[in-house]
Amino acid sequence: MALMPKRVKHRKSQRGRIKGNATRGNKVVYGDYGLQATQGGWINATTIEAGRIAAQQYVRGEGRLYIRIFPTKPVTAKPLETRMGKGKGEPDRWVAVVKPGTVLFELSGVSEQQAKICLARLASKMPISVRFLKRRAV
Repeated sequence: MALMPKRVKHRKSQRGRIKGNATRGNKVVYGDYGLQATQGGWINATTIEAGRIAAQQYVRGEGRLYIRIFPTKPVTAKPLETRMGKGKGEPDRWVAVVKPGTVLFELSGVSEQQAKICLARLASKMPISVRFLKRRAV
């Protein structure tokens, strides 16, 4: 299941900078427990998929997993052993741009102990540091 947009306005994008903390998508909304990024970075589509599979295998049929990030940024790469110049490379992979504080995954329908174990498995696959988060009672 390749995570990528159906269509994009521009095929190639510039790298950009990740500044500041997340002001949106920083609270647990759909589930009871969440995995929150404590540092910014790019998360590959393949990494998100690997995390989804790891969590689904643990939860099986009893819980529900919510993925709160989506890879919308194309990252280009040039072939190996290519000389400098000759323009920008072709789109190689898709990444999700994550700011510190963004909730990456959410889990519902399981106990807190199970959620901690499941999200710890998921956290080991992530390239950035993350923390366990509980839903706040309103």
